[in-house]
Amino acid sequence: MSTEINPDVTIDARGATCPGPLMDLIGEIKHADVGTVFELQTSDSSSSHDVPEWVEKAGHDLLGVEEHDDYWSVFVETTK
Repeated sequence: MSTEINPDVTIDARGATCPGPLMDLIGEIKHADVGTVFELQTSDSSSSHDVPEWVEKAGHDLLGVEEHDDYWSVFVETTK
């Protein structure tokens, strides 16, 4: 079952190790308008857990995490 989420911004951080993907996401979110939907693509397995934890602490909305063959897509919507 796959829900179709259409991100406004896609960040391809595949190949980067933690905390690189999260830092990329934070850098982009800082400049984004409220309601912007991001897709963070990461091949680092720890990012699939670390990013959702940060999203919750930062107060944004986690829309979902999809596992692909060799990477994850983490979908985040900005709330502030």
